[in-house]
Amino acid sequence: MSAEAPSATIWDRHRLGITVGSVVLIFLAALEALAVTTVMPLVAADLHGEALYAVAFAGTLATGVIGMVATGAWSDRAGPRAPLYTAVALFIAGLVISGAAPDMHLLILGRLVQGLGAGGQTVALYVVVARVYPGYLHGRIFAAFAAAWVVPSMIGPFLAGAVAEYLHWRWTFLGVAVLTVLAFVLVAVRLRDADLGPHPEASDDSSPGGRIWLRVLLAVVVAIAAVTVGFAADAAPSTGWPLALAAVAVIAVAIRPLLPVGSLRAAPGLPSVVLMRGLVAGAFFAAEAYVPKMLMERFDFGPTIAGFALTASALAWSGGSALQGRYGDRWGSRRMAAASLIVLLAVMAGMTALIVCQVLPWAVMVLWGFAGGAMGMLYPRLTVLTLAYSTPANEGFNSSALSISDSSGSAVTIALAGLLFVSLPIAGSGFPVVFLLAAAVLLVSAIPGTRLGDGLAERTASRGGLSATAPPD
Repeated sequence: MSAEAPSATIWDRHRLGITVGSVVLIFLAALEALAVTTVMPLVAADLHGEALYAVAFAGTLATGVIGMVATGAWSDRAGPRAPLYTAVALFIAGLVISGAAPDMHLLILGRLVQGLGAGGQTVALYVVVARVYPGYLHGRIFAAFAAAWVVPSMIGPFLAGAVAEYLHWRWTFLGVAVLTVLAFVLVAVRLRDADLGPHPEASDDSSPGGRIWLRVLLAVVVAIAAVTVGFAADAAPSTGWPLALAAVAVIAVAIRPLLPVGSLRAAPGLPSVVLMRGLVAGAFFAAEAYVPKMLMERFDFGPTIAGFALTASALAWSGGSALQGRYGDRWGSRRMAAASLIVLLAVMAGMTALIVCQVLPWAVMVLWGFAGGAMGMLYPRLTVLTLAYSTPANEGFNSSALSISDSSGSAVTIALAGLLFVSLPIAGSGFPVVFLLAAAVLLVSAIPGTRLGDGLAERTASRGGLSATAPPD
């Protein structure tokens, strides 16, 4: 391996197909996620499914958790080839079902299938990287994956809006499905001869790691409950609200074993990091799901222009992430979290005022750009803290918990936003209550935000025999 290191790259002839195909698969998944947010107002109106608008987002995130957990276990036991093929097939099938759906219920079914595939596809590709690329190339391939997420943020919303406006919203699903097939062929051809068998240290069901099937079952319960919250919006309030509250209670019970001990009570350190990630993700993405809808329905923008709000947010997110990378250690985690929360709360207050007064529609795009910048500062900081609190023995569990909290928090908050949108309008519109919900969730996230600590400092302290149970002053 050392002889190969000086000249080997991720673009070598025998890795080129895998690199290009994998990067394109990541690119298309990111593009689709942004595209759906842009065109979903048109989809819901065309299919007469306004009450189920939020489920189209929440369901995909919820089933994505199942895909992540199941694919990770399957890849450990049988290698990543079959899990990757299955995940991509599910992703494509979900896109086709959604693109051809004659009504909102079938579209949501497609989105659920798509979520299973999207969650599993990412995990399987990461395992492929671990098996196919030597360690010194991992940084380069993951940098390519990161770029595959950044580029769609610049062009995805505008492109999706243009496709929906000048062709039809169905092509935002069907077009990506066709391109995914082509990208997958590149990967599959090159993986035929690769050694992708089960890991020699993979555990069986009788070992501690064999509890994976319990984790899959719990992920399924969380997903079903999250979707139930979304469907409650389609029921009468006397039925919908008790159903939604019961589903949230089920989620609180089922998700506990999937997260670090003490997460739901904001215990200091890692549990608060994981909890805050889920709360902040839920607040931001629940609000973002309604930003293009608000611009189209209340301010009469077309989908192409409405997509610029998401582009502004994504670009600002990149800038905030770079700022965090440069100054995060100097400012400290709690100070960074506090600054981000203050900006996000100000944005939610501003969005509420703009929609109630129905003034300054272009200010919506500016404000949402600030929201993206705040998320860019906070999101990577929480990831850094998670890794800092982790050891080689629990890095996998902790990273998985962060993703599960992220997706589950987003799914539940988006579903609750959908229920509130149709049942508690303010000033003749459901939009203000969505942003007020986001603000309330952000305020709750301030509780774990004060207990994040500094993972690097605490690990150093614990190695010196000091207590590492509470964050430093």
